[in-house]
Amino acid sequence: MPNDLSPTARALRTLEILQARPGTTAGDLAGRLGVTERAARRYVEILREAGIPVQSARGPHGGYRLGRGTRLPPVHFTQAEAVGLVTAVLGGQPAAADADDPLGTALGKVVKALPESIGRQAALLREYASAAPDPYAVRPDPAVTSGLVDAVAARHRVLVTYRSEAGDERETEVEPWSLVVRHGRWYLLCRSLRAEAVRTYRIDRIRAARSTGRAFAPPEDLDPVAVLEEHLGLGWAFATRVVFDAPMGEVAPWIRPPMGRLEPLGDGCVLTGSTRNPDMYAQEWLARMPFAFRVEGGEELRASAAALAARFTAAVAADRD
Repeated sequence: MPNDLSPTARALRTLEILQARPGTTAGDLAGRLGVTERAARRYVEILREAGIPVQSARGPHGGYRLGRGTRLPPVHFTQAEAVGLVTAVLGGQPAAADADDPLGTALGKVVKALPESIGRQAALLREYASAAPDPYAVRPDPAVTSGLVDAVAARHRVLVTYRSEAGDERETEVEPWSLVVRHGRWYLLCRSLRAEAVRTYRIDRIRAARSTGRAFAPPEDLDPVAVLEEHLGLGWAFATRVVFDAPMGEVAPWIRPPMGRLEPLGDGCVLTGSTRNPDMYAQEWLARMPFAFRVEGGEELRASAAALAARFTAAVAADRD
């Protein structure tokens, strides 16, 4: 949960939690909001001050729950807002174009609830998206994702069954630190107990996730995005090392995190990491760089870069003939 949300936004999030989970305790609420129990109670008071009946009870079956008949106020969309919402959902989750998909079902309910003139535009957008689905789109299983969200919030270890790109499955116990969306993929940032190291798992490859109930404490001052990006370019089969003659400040905007770690080196900078596909690294990433560079390692990447250079050299020579 981002720490820069306003009190009103957190109060609304509190309302959502209490609607979905009647009997939520102040401790559970604090964990889900990422705040102290005292702050969580304050957000409950904000709801009460707004006229929303929030009841509380003590004891093993106590906690907060909403009074009978409590409903969220109606939400009204302008045409621009409705179209923007549908395009954002379809752009981030192409599966929403499928009416049989759970996300598609939810989007369909939103479209049907819109006024006719606005809903027509939203429905057309959805129709256009379903006519040309993205064959490369992947989406994590909603049940698995929901279980991981709960484990992260409760700070409970989980047993995950993970399928590698090669199709091999393995089960391992991890401490789930955070879920991060990066480069169009959902990742679980965690600590593997077996490897005793930080790991990043693509959630669409997690076949099952089961909480063990065993508690853990995540690192203090954890920056999930920074840690994820640091690890995305590490651990692959083929090492990479590319030296740029340009200053780091000029090169950095062109570097995607999976390419590795960029560090200053003399008047230029050096990019070190690893890859599972040297040809892709050379053809799709290095070929677009507008700076002079030298591929110093590893041997597989040097061979791929040399083959690419030879192809372009041959193409220019043929054109001169």
